Amino acid sequence: MDTKLGLIQQSFNTRYSQWVREALDELPDNFTITDPSISGHPIVFASTGFLKMSGYSQEEVIGQNGKIFQGPRTDRRTVMEIREAIREERGIQINLLNYRKDGTPFWMLFHMSPVFGKEDGRVTHFVAVQVPITRKQRRNNSGVSLSEDGSGFNEIVFGSCRKEVGSDSLLELGRVLALDSSSKVLDIEETCEASDFEKQRAAAAFNNILSVLTHYSKLTGRLVCGKRCSVPGPGYISSSLNISLGRIKQSFVLIDPHLPEMPIVYASDAFLKLTGYDRYEVLGLSFSVLNGVDTDTSTLHRIKERIQTEQACTVRILSYRKDRSSFWNCLHLSPVRNASGKIAYYVGVQIEEDCKNQDRHGLSPEMWQLSAVATVKVAVRSLSIGVVPAGSSNS
Repeated sequence: MDTKLGLIQQSFNTRYSQWVREALDELPDNFTITDPSISGHPIVFASTGFLKMSGYSQEEVIGQNGKIFQGPRTDRRTVMEIREAIREERGIQINLLNYRKDGTPFWMLFHMSPVFGKEDGRVTHFVAVQVPITRKQRRNNSGVSLSEDGSGFNEIVFGSCRKEVGSDSLLELGRVLALDSSSKVLDIEETCEASDFEKQRAAAAFNNILSVLTHYSKLTGRLVCGKRCSVPGPGYISSSLNISLGRIKQSFVLIDPHLPEMPIVYASDAFLKLTGYDRYEVLGLSFSVLNGVDTDTSTLHRIKERIQTEQACTVRILSYRKDRSSFWNCLHLSPVRNASGKIAYYVGVQIEEDCKNQDRHGLSPEMWQLSAVATVKVAVRSLSIGVVPAGSSNS
């Protein structure tokens, strides 16, 4: 099974009981659920209503992120506001112009809220409810309904627009679209406002979804809640940093040197594929989880000395996968400092020796590792000064 698809399945299977998908599918609302801990912040669930509204199939949506629904008229400032809400791990309700699979745009009220793990206060998922913004249909003098089907514009497109469109313009648009029923382009600049009813509907939908998630999390003993029920403990990685790190393709882990045993606080998808572990199995464990009976103790001592002196090091060490099969690990370990210059983490980048000759975009194995270290450092420093690295969030 593809690693990412496996992680998407685990996203629900480790937190909720097996019947949660069926229960969510019974809800009439349009919504998606995403997991910020997986590379790309992908959609891990899409409701039947959402699929019908967007025109996509489940196979086309699961594993993707919100970018596939954006188009040329999607307001970039609105997208940045959503990204900021993700970075701050808070809810947001905002009007958004998105696009269906066939290219037709539509206005909707985008209501997104985080879901927290009750035991540790971490964000487990984001739920995004989409409510189409509607209004009464207008008709032109020829009796043509202004709908989005090719003979005009649908009521979903306009909503209660801030900028009023003149009747002459609407008449002309109706005539043009009546002549070309295949037209899918909307040349409009208006921002449509959701009504109070639509805002209430979105909030109610989220509460219904949260109720289902809460119920089915009780059955596994890993409860979730709509508000942070506890303060995240030491080693907590924010959703924003998770998303930034998730864009890095190399096998690596982030280690917190300020905690006992220096536990792993982040593990990349490539690391999980290399070692055979699930993410929840390695988070909180010492990096020594990769050690085995034939791991060289003198190499381990060298690594420890470099950490104590706050220096980087590169070693060749025998490591062990979850199934206890061994591999030669070309490990590069480096300190990662925050914006104030203090060491926040250590990053360990792994390359399996037998795979050193794989294509890495023209980079040598050493440069491949150093590029990963550099990207991690940018992500950590940017977060510590409140800046999200470009492209680090996917809304």
